Amino acid sequence: MEIKGLTKDNIIKISDHKKENDWIKKYRIESFDYFTKMSKKLPFGPKFNLNFDNIIYYKSATDDLTNDWNKVLKPIKSELDSLGVLESEQYMDGIGVQYESEVIYHNMIKELADKKVIFTSIDNAIKKYPDIVKKYFGKIVSNTDNLYTALNSSVFSGGSFIYIPPHTKLNRPLQSYFRINSKGMGQFERTLIIVDDDSELHYIEGCTAPTYAASSLHAAVVEIYVGKRSKCRYTTIQNWAHNVYNLVTKRALVEEDGRMEWIDGNIGSKLTMKYPCCILKGDNSTGTCITIGVATKDQVQDTGARMIHIGKNTNSKIISKSIARGGGNSTYRGDVKIKDTAADSYCMIKCDTLILDKESKSDTIPTNIVSNNTSTIEHEATVSKINDANIFYLESKGIPKEKCEELIILGFLEEFRKELPMEYAVELNQLLKRNL
Repeated sequence: MEIKGLTKDNIIKISDHKKENDWIKKYRIESFDYFTKMSKKLPFGPKFNLNFDNIIYYKSATDDLTNDWNKVLKPIKSELDSLGVLESEQYMDGIGVQYESEVIYHNMIKELADKKVIFTSIDNAIKKYPDIVKKYFGKIVSNTDNLYTALNSSVFSGGSFIYIPPHTKLNRPLQSYFRINSKGMGQFERTLIIVDDDSELHYIEGCTAPTYAASSLHAAVVEIYVGKRSKCRYTTIQNWAHNVYNLVTKRALVEEDGRMEWIDGNIGSKLTMKYPCCILKGDNSTGTCITIGVATKDQVQDTGARMIHIGKNTNSKIISKSIARGGGNSTYRGDVKIKDTAADSYCMIKCDTLILDKESKSDTIPTNIVSNNTSTIEHEATVSKINDANIFYLESKGIPKEKCEELIILGFLEEFRKELPMEYAVELNQLLKRNL
């Protein structure tokens, strides 16, 4: 089934095809009304032209969700196997795969099921766990938040749902993999994660697409609830093709003594607009966001982070690493607000940019506001290029010139790379070598 064009009738078709409850259909229609009103205003961020009516909003090769690779259509399975998706499952406690608009594969080790952990698609969760979904869905990221959240809320399909019960810690990560494979395709997954009190989760997300002449759109929404004394780490390596517009809203609400960590890598896409957010609601809660943006020819990486301090003695850290080459534009856009209620709070922001030629550019666009007298924001930013003296020093040690620049870049990104599991750090190195 394929649905192209953004109309109210097509939104109803998506909902009817999924056999959704009335409350979800109503939510979609209301969101479309918000999108229609918002689209008349210029959105924030980089300006770009994208005809929303030319996007395919729903396409499925199969509507069946399985936990058996042998039941996945052979051409899709072969494609995913060539991308290393099947092999990566051995390193995870669970894995989900979305192909086009639908999650086609989900599996989790038995030990987690015995602990009452839920890891499934959001569509399946809406039907099987409606009470949990209703409690959290759309509460952290509203469908009125911005143009792209309104769009996602209108046409969302696929995405992960995770519930970690109280006093539960996972030994290995859960992973989801998202693949756009059609020309002019839009992917609008909706991910909802609840890490209940005294629990821990590491979630890994990977994204790819082949290159076509026509543009594709990826407009996702991620909502994460981190309970008291809990910890969640969300790791992303995004390697979309250079014809994909990547417009993502990611936000976490962190309760007392909770900890949220965003590890966010952006290498692909034509345009990325992504600013992972922590709302530090509870006292003594902590938020961290470590990002990289690599922009080459005809690429714009407009990335950064948001930290909203509400509780007392809250702490946050933003580390942003940007690389621009071949005329690319890699920009940090940040928003830190320490509210009047957030006494004795602290935020540290560090933005470093490496510009590799005269055609490339980078900007730092921060908004930092402290609304009480006992809190502090520290912000430092550097812009540099590869120093000839560094190249000379490495060559004097017998390192070939073509490898010197590569080593300097990998060293520049070390703060990000060391946060990745070993197999993902190796993958990142390979992606950087192909893209720089």
